[in-house]
Amino acid sequence: MTTNHFSRVAPVAKKYAAILFDLDGTLIDSTAAVIAHWKQFGKDYGIDPALILATSHGRRTIDTLKQWKPELANMDYVREVEGRIPKEHAADAKELPGTRTLVSSLDKAGAKWAIVTSGTSALAEPWVKLMGLPRPEVFVTADKVANGKPDPEGYLLAREQLGLSKTAEPLADVLVVEDAPAGIRAGKAAGCDVLALLTTHSREVVEAAGADFVVEDLESVEWLGKDEDGVLLLINPTPPPTASVGINLINEAVPN
Repeated sequence: MTTNHFSRVAPVAKKYAAILFDLDGTLIDSTAAVIAHWKQFGKDYGIDPALILATSHGRRTIDTLKQWKPELANMDYVREVEGRIPKEHAADAKELPGTRTLVSSLDKAGAKWAIVTSGTSALAEPWVKLMGLPRPEVFVTADKVANGKPDPEGYLLAREQLGLSKTAEPLADVLVVEDAPAGIRAGKAAGCDVLALLTTHSREVVEAAGADFVVEDLESVEWLGKDEDGVLLLINPTPPPTASVGINLINEAVPN
């Protein structure tokens, strides 16, 4: 097993064969749009929206429906309703800090990177297009897997499609970037290092889920370059309120 590193406060330079990003809450913030959707859904079907929202983030809509309205839990319905969200709530979504700089650097360098999201292609593809962000060649959506997060299937599929091992070995050659506990657990179950953003949940929540590194947002991750072995990043962990930040750089180049 890998060791959790979230107690570190000094910068860490580390090389990865590939970077796998969650989408909502990681690269973009469509929280307002999703809340509006589930509030209307709750109103339509007599379910307290607060209960739905407490269980929906980071999970596929079809899995949320299985819990609250199982008769609607089919992918055709999910694609139809999710496809409406970007059209009806485009103004409610925004790009998160640091997103464009990092993914543009990865894309321009021809690095291996992917998006692995709990949204269907009908939801995720329009969001990326509306934000004007680069689209990775490997884009794993909810309708491409049988099991959603926290199951590691999506991240294992992305590794395989990028030409990397589909198994959980070797550990930590891939970095997963997430914001939600379900996604963090999925990344760890896939044998990856996980960098958690404090864009949605508290430090206590993401640490409890098993995050290796904790940062405020992607502005805390610097692109250092790419070679034949992978991508070198400088991770600047966000210290806990009581921590004092050191100045030593910890180099952990991980071979492909």
